[in-house]
Amino acid sequence: MDTPKIFESEYRFCEILWENEPIGSGELVELCAKRLGWKKSTTYTVIKRLTERGVVRSEKAVVTSLISREQVQEAESQEIVTRSFSDSLPQFVAAFTRSRKLRPEEVEEIRRMIEEYEE
Repeated sequence: MDTPKIFESEYRFCEILWENEPIGSGELVELCAKRLGWKKSTTYTVIKRLTERGVVRSEKAVVTSLISREQVQEAESQEIVTRSFSDSLPQFVAAFTRSRKLRPEEVEEIRRMIEEYEE
């Protein structure tokens, strides 16, 4: 199953949901008002839209995610690498590191990831 595209405002909504789920829709409305400045109708519209796309479930006024943060991040990063770097992860890493120095602990973490991949 392909991960549905989640737009920026929807992602910010999902971050609140992931941190608090399962959560009652009324409480979710309050959190979105406080953290995003949304009106009640905006939150319910986003819940409805994401429910229709299979991202969240809303049953008996309780909202839960059907897609994890990690699934969304994986889909988004793959889309960026494919679209902007001709599906070349080395080109992406080169572009990223030209504008930002990696900390030693980040370099070590990347090394560990590569070693795990090679095993």
